[in-house]
Amino acid sequence: MLPVILDFGVLKIYTYGVFLVLAFLWSTFILWKHVALTSFHEDEVFDGVFIGLFGGLIVGRTAYVLLNFETFKFNILKMILINGYPGIHAVSAIIGFFIFVYFFTSVRNIGYLKFVDYIVTPLLLAFAIVKLGGFFSGSEIGAQTKFFISLKYPQLDGQRHLTALYESIFYFLGAVFSYNLLMYIRKEKFYEGFNLIFFIWYISLVITLFDSLKSFRIIISGVSFDMVISSLTLLTISGYFVYYFRTYLLGFFKLKNKHKKS
Repeated sequence: MLPVILDFGVLKIYTYGVFLVLAFLWSTFILWKHVALTSFHEDEVFDGVFIGLFGGLIVGRTAYVLLNFETFKFNILKMILINGYPGIHAVSAIIGFFIFVYFFTSVRNIGYLKFVDYIVTPLLLAFAIVKLGGFFSGSEIGAQTKFFISLKYPQLDGQRHLTALYESIFYFLGAVFSYNLLMYIRKEKFYEGFNLIFFIWYISLVITLFDSLKSFRIIISGVSFDMVISSLTLLTISGYFVYYFRTYLLGFFKLKNKHKKS
């Protein structure tokens, strides 16, 4: 793994920090392309997203520091220097982001659901790039495995899952799906806010699938906190999707049974 991509002695360029910058640049570019499709003003959209990112960063970093307090203790520099001491609690960051965006849209009298529909794809793209950075920098380490696709980390026992890489691939796919959903929403085939529901469902799916493949998890009373929350959310929204698409599903099964009989 490559935690430091460039070392100039006095100045070090951290791999994770580089990918954070790339995530910011690419996601804001896609957001800019999306804004061109709407009646929103560019400045208000970017203001809302930046406020949301600020809130998500503060909430996510604070949660990470509190959950790993034995590492940070009361060292303010360690808490602030995210490049040198990487780590953000993803679920807390997401919650913080949408809370701050909600406050922003409420103050500006902007439709919250329509607003977030257009920022889901850039968010998923940002997650994909950040996870890729976590993989290459070695800041996100998978659990031990005997699976033939694995990686050996320096100073750690055994082969490890490529968990961050798997998550990155899933988030890239999620960005593609959410973009297509946005196009359907624009055609009024889905209601405003549907992309947000998909986003929550998809994030829950990724966490549920890969949380057990991580080395460092939040364990409370022997149970992974993130796994419990994401699994409950995944089941709830999946049930809603089944109900929402019940007509299509019933039609599909009826057509399938008809072909079997014929």
